Amino acid sequence: MDPEEEEEFGFSRNYFLARESGSAPGKKSARKLSDIDLVDDQVLRAAAAGIATKHEKEIESLQESYRNLYSKWLFELKCHFGLLMYGFGSKKILLEDFASAALTNYGVVVINGYLPSVNIKQALFAVAELLQDQLTVKRRCSKGNKSKSQPPCSSQSIEALLSSLNEQLSDENDCFVCVIIHNIDGPALRDPETQQYLARMACCSHVRVVASIDHVNASLLWDKKMVHTQFNWCWYHVPTFAPYKVEGVFSPLILASGTAAQTTKTALVVLQSLTPNAQSVFKILAEYQLAIEKEEGQNAY
Repeated sequence: MDPEEEEEFGFSRNYFLARESGSAPGKKSARKLSDIDLVDDQVLRAAAAGIATKHEKEIESLQESYRNLYSKWLFELKCHFGLLMYGFGSKKILLEDFASAALTNYGVVVINGYLPSVNIKQALFAVAELLQDQLTVKRRCSKGNKSKSQPPCSSQSIEALLSSLNEQLSDENDCFVCVIIHNIDGPALRDPETQQYLARMACCSHVRVVASIDHVNASLLWDKKMVHTQFNWCWYHVPTFAPYKVEGVFSPLILASGTAAQTTKTALVVLQSLTPNAQSVFKILAEYQLAIEKEEGQNAY
């Protein structure tokens, strides 16, 4: 038995020994959530960053198997499909490696959906501007094609930018801008309006989308038209088992102490993990506590 297997066996054995020496079945535990010793957020993140990575060879072999799919993914993009990556682990390195290896002849715009806020208008302007530059170069290289189109302007509205993307039609079918969206299900992109903007951008003839998802309910963001007509997704299960180092910076750690704002975010994370029925119960209790006097509300639970 190698050291890693011995370590995992030790964890399992200690768990069952702790269960055996615990309280009798049916007896309520005297432990409370307030008994947990919370640590500083930065201390906890530093400790998490120091955890040694396991199974590095197996993970690298898995990444190499995905690299063998790059030519297939590029072919599907040329056929007007979008690529949607899902599976356990961060897909950030995978998508950026695909872009640097297979999309060198195309324009690439990256949207980091895991950020707390994303300027969707600025992202659309970057796509329109890059596409305009690519089409201009193509037309200069094409003899006899002197057609010109109005360049995008940063002061244009989102609707105008989307319209400009649709108007930039030409015979260069192989010319497109690929939009890499890390966590298209991220907090800043989950609202229906933003998803509609992204879907309308994705169905433009010279735009392709490669995105990743990690939220269990990500598929509920889209209706049938968005999935099959606008985004036109090809779904790929690509578990990487890579840590969410960059994405996790913007998510609160449940066992870390912090400000009132961090505590609120942590509470929201816990509530979102509950079933709809449990969320309804907490909502009723919160409304009841707010409705009664403060002194009475302290004992409402």
